[in-house]
Amino acid sequence: MKNLKLKSARAAKDLSQQALAAAVGVSRQTINAIEKGDYNPTIRLCIEICKALDKTLDELFWEDG
Repeated sequence: MKNLKLKSARAAKDLSQQALAAAVGVSRQTINAIEKGDYNPTIRLCIEICKALDKTLDELFWEDG
């Protein structure tokens, strides 16, 4: 399932995939894969992404029913 909430939050902060990846210590391809729904990140990576985007885990990663 695509993570449009992550993509939207990243765009709202005017961050490229590369910039977000650098901020959380992963490759741009990892951020791309998470946004496309091809990769399920660890909870630690989820938390780092949330910190970088000033969002909660629920706001970015909770799937509504």
